[in-house]
Amino acid sequence: MAAYILRRLVQSALILLGVSFITFVLLYVLPADPVRQIAGRSATAATVESIRQQLGLDQPFFVQYANYLLNLVQGDFGRSYLQKTEVAELIASRLPATLLLLVAAIGCELLIGLPLGIIAALNRGKAIDNSLMLTSFLTVSAPQFVVALLLLFVFAVKLGWFPIGGYGTFAHLVLPALTLGILGSGWYSRIMRSSMIDVLRADFIRTARAKGLGRSKVILGHALPNAILPIIAMIGIDIGLFMSGIVVVESVFGWPGIGQLAWQAIQRVDIPIIMGVTLVSACGIVIGNLIADLISPLIDPRIKLR
Repeated sequence: MAAYILRRLVQSALILLGVSFITFVLLYVLPADPVRQIAGRSATAATVESIRQQLGLDQPFFVQYANYLLNLVQGDFGRSYLQKTEVAELIASRLPATLLLLVAAIGCELLIGLPLGIIAALNRGKAIDNSLMLTSFLTVSAPQFVVALLLLFVFAVKLGWFPIGGYGTFAHLVLPALTLGILGSGWYSRIMRSSMIDVLRADFIRTARAKGLGRSKVILGHALPNAILPIIAMIGIDIGLFMSGIVVVESVFGWPGIGQLAWQAIQRVDIPIIMGVTLVSACGIVIGNLIADLISPLIDPRIKLR
């Protein structure tokens, strides 16, 4: 176990290094000039050059990247160009809101997707199966802003059940979490259906039925614990994807998370914030997958970590 964790940590460090390098390259070749954003349109050439030197953006690419990595290993994510605040502080202030939305959204995904996948698997080939799979296809294909605006219009504007936006209460959390839950539930229902169908064909399920166990005991006690293993891996991936991919939802609902922070930074070409959010999101994916791998043997002892 210790050797496995150590090996995964080394692999994770290499992955994060690759992510940082690729992101740094893309931001380096970006046509937009962050110095111009800082200096303003009326700034003189001398002012622009002075700011460029102060930020170290006049140095060669590899010198800039090496300096960034050197600061990063010391826990320094840099300083926002425009907000004049440490990036680590900005992310730390926004991270709790994103984590709260992440947990609620994954909960909604599971509550919607898993039952639908199980029902579809138990009625394979029937009209209800086809209807549920068509619905799941529509949910994963729907744009985030369309679903978000539709829920806002129905439940906030027309019915007045929830606030239009903001942060701070459970009522503010419901619509953004439900939006992400609806959009992601389709993946969970399709994976759950496929996994459940495979498990129901297994020999140990036939043995359980031959022993006279009831349908509910076979499904809940034997099939479900084995069919749910792929879902655990998906949750690990979702941890990182939600941290980086909820920009639209956070913007629509005015949710003050790191997705909204990233969107504001992209508009202003605030490179330190973009780098910081990207690396934090990558860390979320890596940690989520590691946790999923460590939990899987606890659910199914047949799985061995190698």
